[in-house]
Amino acid sequence: MNEVPVTSSRRWAYWGLIVLTSINMINYLDRFLVSALVESLKNSELHLSYKQIGFLASAFLVIYTLTAPLFGILGDRGSRPRWLAFGIVLWSAATALSGLARNYATLFIARALVGIGEAAYVTISPSLLADYFSRQLRGRVFAIFFCAIPVGSAFGYVFGGLMDQHFGWRAAFLIGGIPGLVLAALAYFLRDPPRGSGDAASDSGGDSAAHATHGVLKTYRSFLANRPYVLTVLGYAAYTFAVGGLGFFMPAFLESVRGIPRASATVDFGAIVVVTGFVGTFFGGWVGDRWQRTNPHAYLWLSTWTMIAATPFALVALTVAAPAIFYPAIVVAELLVFVSTGPINSTVVNFVAPNQRASAMALCVFTIHALGDVISPPLIGAVADYSTLAYGVLLVPVAMAVCAVVWWWAARAAEHAAVPRLRLFDPANT
Repeated sequence: MNEVPVTSSRRWAYWGLIVLTSINMINYLDRFLVSALVESLKNSELHLSYKQIGFLASAFLVIYTLTAPLFGILGDRGSRPRWLAFGIVLWSAATALSGLARNYATLFIARALVGIGEAAYVTISPSLLADYFSRQLRGRVFAIFFCAIPVGSAFGYVFGGLMDQHFGWRAAFLIGGIPGLVLAALAYFLRDPPRGSGDAASDSGGDSAAHATHGVLKTYRSFLANRPYVLTVLGYAAYTFAVGGLGFFMPAFLESVRGIPRASATVDFGAIVVVTGFVGTFFGGWVGDRWQRTNPHAYLWLSTWTMIAATPFALVALTVAAPAIFYPAIVVAELLVFVSTGPINSTVVNFVAPNQRASAMALCVFTIHALGDVISPPLIGAVADYSTLAYGVLLVPVAMAVCAVVWWWAARAAEHAAVPRLRLFDPANT
């Protein structure tokens, strides 16, 4: 497996962070290409409805969700860089093939294949980062890594919108798949440190019992017995429902409901996402790390309070027609939503043992997408087809409110759980 302790060369840890963050950016560019092309796909020779376009997101996410547990197991037991490279090549090729689709069925299949490749990356990369860096740095490291979400999403909107405007939606897919093929080679040659090395640096070697090998089914059952972990993931599912639905339909909402020209809608929303995402994610990682010094559950509380604050701003942004009001409201809502990106993912990996983090992330990925953005785009699209898109997007602030309540419950459960650190995976201790 070519496992090399990263402590022997700190530069490899930062190089790994740079490579993984770059790949994450391309990951989200590929993922949000469809969002920039909604109106073109609807009016293309394929003659798609909003509901069908929403199911394109679900096609990707269903396969992504179903294959995540498999890659979680492989990531906990095999060479993580090699599985990462495999996933990146697969999703990049599938993105390019989307541009060759001749009917809805072939486009649906191509988007579904993207999900297999991205499942490998999203489940394994947080585990690798957790072993590159100590707990004290993890919040900021994850903030940097997850800053790629708004940047990549914004690039997806802007790149997709501009390519669509000048060359058509097919060219957007064909060219969008190229960068990932280059980054796959860099991922293949990343170092694979021993599991738990980041915790060993900060926890004096950790607890040997926490590193014991468990069976696959026993491992997943233990996660379900870990109440703070379960509640955190369920809240994350509501968060993903809201963010996925908003991100998928917002450019179309700005165009069809607010009357903003198509090119401006994608570029404007892309600019909002990249700025608020960058600032919000960095701010969340920095504040979370500082607060964590005095409160072990600070990551959860920070995520809870920012989601409580974000909900009314999202409601205003989606119901008030005046640009002088809805644009500032969108900015504030997006800024607050992105604050929790680094902290909540740090919470997930910190709740389980080092040698089970890929599996924990896999179960998290499965849950948040199965209950989140697998169903939100087609559900919002179905409401839009039945009434209007203005009513469909109102499901977003409802999901945000649910997220805030469940994360509050998770933080309270974590405070009252008498569970030794790094033993949270053990049902006997929960």
